Amino acid sequence: MSGKNQYVVRNGNGWGVRGEGNSRLTGSFDTQAQAIERGREIAQNQGAELRIQGANGQFREAWSFGNDPYPPKG
Repeated sequence: MSGKNQYVVRNGNGWGVRGEGNSRLTGSFDTQAQAIERGREIAQNQGAELRIQGANGQFREAWSFGNDPYPPKG
């Protein structure tokens, strides 16, 4: 994968999108669905992975938009 992985995370009473290694949010949203939509756009543009955090703080889902060869090398 070439881009920076994106994370949908809880942000106070709302949700945010944060790039891997960033301390600041890329965007803040009222709903998780809005954050997922924006995170997906960013991850697709960067050929990266989107990881989604549930309300309980556990990561529940991940989508890969990079060039993942099948079968994997190695």
